[in-house]
Amino acid sequence: MKNHKLEQETAQLMTEKENPRTAGLDEMTTTELLRVMNEEDRLVAQAVESQIPAIEAVVDAAVRAFRQGGRLVYLGAGTSGRLGVLDAAECPPTFGVEPGMVIGLIAGGSHALVEAVEGAEDNAALAEKDLKIIHFSDRDVLVGIAASGRTPYVLGGLRYAARIGAATVAISCSPGSAVSEVAQVAITLAVGPEVVTGSTRLKAGTATKMVLNMITTASMVRLGKVYGNLMVDVKASNQKLVARALRIVERAAGVSSQEAEQALTQADFHAKTAIVMLKRGCSVKEARQLLAETDGLISRALKPSKKEDIEG
Repeated sequence: MKNHKLEQETAQLMTEKENPRTAGLDEMTTTELLRVMNEEDRLVAQAVESQIPAIEAVVDAAVRAFRQGGRLVYLGAGTSGRLGVLDAAECPPTFGVEPGMVIGLIAGGSHALVEAVEGAEDNAALAEKDLKIIHFSDRDVLVGIAASGRTPYVLGGLRYAARIGAATVAISCSPGSAVSEVAQVAITLAVGPEVVTGSTRLKAGTATKMVLNMITTASMVRLGKVYGNLMVDVKASNQKLVARALRIVERAAGVSSQEAEQALTQADFHAKTAIVMLKRGCSVKEARQLLAETDGLISRALKPSKKEDIEG
């Protein structure tokens, strides 16, 4: 049976409107089709740029949460949920953080990553259940992702998070959306109608991924997971990442590959420790102590202490 009210509401969403620039998509040559997609994608970066102040507020909230033992939790359905899970999964190998520090929840669970789970996104109570399973608390930050801005699963999660006093963020691609009204911080990515009407895995998905990249990358930089522009907390868990860690130590410390390899081996392949060892000319134990005293920030660990200044 048709839900005429829902049909009328969704018809007004920016993500559901038809794009006049792609009306003849099926009659275009392959080149024309690809060019129009590329032209539409140019609008994505502009939409993200307009939201930098709101994204900054989210980064600040995430950093505060991390420093207090809290977590960053993404919540979404369909493409939005998959993007959150992807960004969360990339944080441990890239920044050396524990897997539970950034979490991605998708309506319908892990099965929904590869196959649609009917009705999951329409279940507001399911989000509260999923958040309780991970012991979501007021120390955490919840980022609800819904391109349409009206997904019941996301709305349910945001309302629950607000009730327990957690920081809440909404990412949508529909101005004036329902999720924006219930969250403390709203990131609205006005990318316009999709190339294929309603296919939010396109511009909406691209814009969302850009924002998630910005949130976690900027947060990790603030936490000392990056030195210069090098991912110094990378986990050397395979041959490719071992080689990357070696290059990082070489570049950061300005040493030969042999010196970098020797220091890395002594430091149990922890690049940050190896860099401090080489640049301060100290032992593994001393390097670890310096990093512990400076919250893991290499730039601070390399500065002479007051005692060293006096002795110098």
